[in-house]
Amino acid sequence: MPCVSPNLRLLFSPLKPTLSFLSKPNPKPFSFSTFLASSSPAKRPRSVPRRDSLNIARRSSSTFKERKGGGREMEMEETAGQSRDSSSFGFNKRRAEGKDKSDRPRKNPQLKERKLNPTNTIAYVQILGTGMDTQDTSPSVLLFFDKQRFIFNAGEGLQRFCTEHKIKLSKIDHIFLSRVCSETAGGLPGLLLTLAGMGEEGYSVKIWGPSDLNFLVGAMKSFIPHATMVHTQSFGRAPFSDAAENVTVPNKAVDPIVLVNDEVVKISAILLQPHCSQQSQIKPGEMSVLYICELSELMGKFDPKKAAALGLKPGPKYSELQHGKSVKSDHLDIMVHPSDVMNPPVPGPIVFLIDCPTESHIQDLLSIESLNGYYTEVSSNLAESRKMVNCVIHLSPASVVSSCDYQKWMKKFGSAQHIMAGHEKRNLEFPILKSSARVASRLNYLCPQFFPAPGFLSFQHLNYSESDINSREGSTLKICESIPAENLLKFTLRPYAQLGLDRSQIPIPIGHSQVINELHLEIPEIADAAQNVRGFWQGLKESKEILTTNDKRVMIEEPWLTENTLPRCLENVRRDDLEIVLLGTGSSQPSKYRNVSSVYVNLFSKGSLLLDCGEGTLGQLKRRYGVDGADNVIRNLKCVWISHIHADHHTGLARVLALRRDLLKGVPHEPLLVIGPRQLKRYLDAYQRLEDLDMQFLDCRSTTEASWDTFASDDESNNNGSSPESPMHSNAKNGTLFARGSRMQSYLRQPGSPVDHSAAYPFLRRLNNILGEAGLEALISFPVVHCPQAFGIVLKAAARVNSAGKVIPGWKLVYSGDTRPCQELIDACRGATVLIHEATFEDGLVDEAIARNHSTTKEAIEVGNSASAYRIILTHFSQRYPKIPVFDQTHMHKTCIAFDMMSINIADLPVLPRVLPYLKLLFRNEMAADESDDIVEAVV
Repeated sequence: MPCVSPNLRLLFSPLKPTLSFLSKPNPKPFSFSTFLASSSPAKRPRSVPRRDSLNIARRSSSTFKERKGGGREMEMEETAGQSRDSSSFGFNKRRAEGKDKSDRPRKNPQLKERKLNPTNTIAYVQILGTGMDTQDTSPSVLLFFDKQRFIFNAGEGLQRFCTEHKIKLSKIDHIFLSRVCSETAGGLPGLLLTLAGMGEEGYSVKIWGPSDLNFLVGAMKSFIPHATMVHTQSFGRAPFSDAAENVTVPNKAVDPIVLVNDEVVKISAILLQPHCSQQSQIKPGEMSVLYICELSELMGKFDPKKAAALGLKPGPKYSELQHGKSVKSDHLDIMVHPSDVMNPPVPGPIVFLIDCPTESHIQDLLSIESLNGYYTEVSSNLAESRKMVNCVIHLSPASVVSSCDYQKWMKKFGSAQHIMAGHEKRNLEFPILKSSARVASRLNYLCPQFFPAPGFLSFQHLNYSESDINSREGSTLKICESIPAENLLKFTLRPYAQLGLDRSQIPIPIGHSQVINELHLEIPEIADAAQNVRGFWQGLKESKEILTTNDKRVMIEEPWLTENTLPRCLENVRRDDLEIVLLGTGSSQPSKYRNVSSVYVNLFSKGSLLLDCGEGTLGQLKRRYGVDGADNVIRNLKCVWISHIHADHHTGLARVLALRRDLLKGVPHEPLLVIGPRQLKRYLDAYQRLEDLDMQFLDCRSTTEASWDTFASDDESNNNGSSPESPMHSNAKNGTLFARGSRMQSYLRQPGSPVDHSAAYPFLRRLNNILGEAGLEALISFPVVHCPQAFGIVLKAAARVNSAGKVIPGWKLVYSGDTRPCQELIDACRGATVLIHEATFEDGLVDEAIARNHSTTKEAIEVGNSASAYRIILTHFSQRYPKIPVFDQTHMHKTCIAFDMMSINIADLPVLPRVLPYLKLLFRNEMAADESDDIVEAVV
């Protein structure tokens, strides 16, 4: 019989002393169900100390002194609005108004100074498999030396990858981009912000790229401090008039551009551009780079026999010769030079990294004369100066690599090792982020309804053969031998004796069955728990009444079991009405287990929306739906809504928009509508100088209820608006969420930023049509208390008529964005079917929540309770809670904790809170601090 721990008794102990069941002798073997039924009442776990809980009726004011950052008092107003009947909440007014920058220590991130070791003992290149399993971004390559680190390409997910594999970001000195686009540089903003936040002064890196790098830097300045990006250097002539300042230009267009040249390595770049008749036709983002990494040669060994033959005695002169100095012979009247007594030097290894994105770039590649010195097939007059290339890493796509011309170019390098790092189908079944994949598999075992199998599992079951994969990728000509890249594959450069491939660090694949077997050994009760969870849905099918009575198998009375009011909108609801997929549930920066914010609202045949789009959102979609399935998701997006300008909420947007542009190329379509704060428009406008994002922008302020009201009135007065029954008119009549003249309006309308409603009218008309097609009655943004121009959103579905002719109201979804509790949010949540609320901090950290304008777990729940929300989903957890946050279970009777990839169908909402105790069982051995150190170690 399994040992029953006291903690487990506490976990599933009755919340009330009234436990009722029929007690009968049970000779059957012990099971998880009988354990739950027989466990004796125990003391309720001690709750975390905290300040007084949120009191909706309280009207007091207070001040809060900042405890960190050096003595300055920061006024914390508890009055969120000035209207007489508004409730009061604590928040950081200066942060909400964007005036808190002077409160923080001023940082000036510096480049790191390294003392180089010319005779370094370890050097290698290594494949960092970002995007290899999802094909959403370019893999990165690490060039490692004892005292230096170089990374080539920084696509989305690089920071999370480094955290997973304990690669210290602070050790990185240079980042080189093979192209400047979302695929290769999507991870830069988050990486720079993380480095800038380290230590007292922060760290910085030198960023290199072709001349269009300046467009990217200009765009990032809209939300990243300028001091973080001062160390950027573009190179090559710009084919565009205003491309840049600070550009390194070669003497000839095809000459290598030397970027780094020290005692350890020389790194040069050769620009590639698509073949066209006129240079002016080259667009930003089309240039790519071939990087040449040449390690310094190693001095030959000293030969004491030669020294003795030249009359030298052992002693200091031996050392001088080894340091390159000539000496006089002790016994002969001659000068002895280092070349007389040293063996020939060992040439330094050479590595090429080539990104040839299209076949139109190949012609330029083949015409570069400066590469002749690296080819084995050269004329006799170049043979003496020829350099041997040891390794060529190809970032080029399979369609380019398989071409005859490219294969012939590869063959010119003789015996060099070719590593193909372009996207290949064979890598799809091996998840790169193993920690989160393991958690996803465990969650799927416990509750497959809320945690469907990850996309990579479905690919594993297909068991593609090598021939199948090659046929899908294009048949590669066997002119030149090569190997496919694998995650963490190394090519050792030094010690020279170990020159060649090193597979020792390639992760061993772990199958789903192995993960579950380990889970059974760790938590023997999990099998019965999973069976009980599945029973919830069986009961749901048999009768709706099962949701309002005690489950005789679990024998535990919970508050949600006595809540017998099912919202009318859930009557006869269809499973293809709505699904909410939590793609990212962490805050600030990605971690091993939680990506940053994004919510996918799946309306099935009627399209879909994204609410926030943090870095890695596309990769999360690929993990959830598979590569092809995620492409369909992107095609069917109706709009993207962004809550505020903080990087963890929008830096995945450019990659999503770029992929949609490529997927719909040649297909009649309209640009995707992006709704966000005005600062986001500045970033997107600047970024579109680099690559077209095929989007239209609408300010969140134009989608507030007051703005919809104004739009409807103006359209009606002009006699060319929509009918009074249209969604925009119904929006305007649903009460006043945003009282004009309130303090929240002062945060919404900052000085110098008037809202031009008339300019937004064409986009509002289009949005209105989109809502109608998606079966939505309303999309309303409302201001919240976090930073300037921070918003939450209300989505309201249109009413429907059932088979009996009865009108059933539509569901209402509210997403808080980042915020303190505020009256505007409570008003927006009234009668919500689902409230997705941020819960960054545990209850004991309410002061920190106020200082940063975030919410605690209990505050989020009380907001939902005060507004009579039916279900509350908590998300946006601090990364100090790596797997499951700290919470008081007594408050969770209508609430659930979000996890990455959690998929909640509207038909399953009645069951949602009942799963929470079983989720806590799944993570019962996890302490909040277990993995939090990994986040620090990976970046310090």
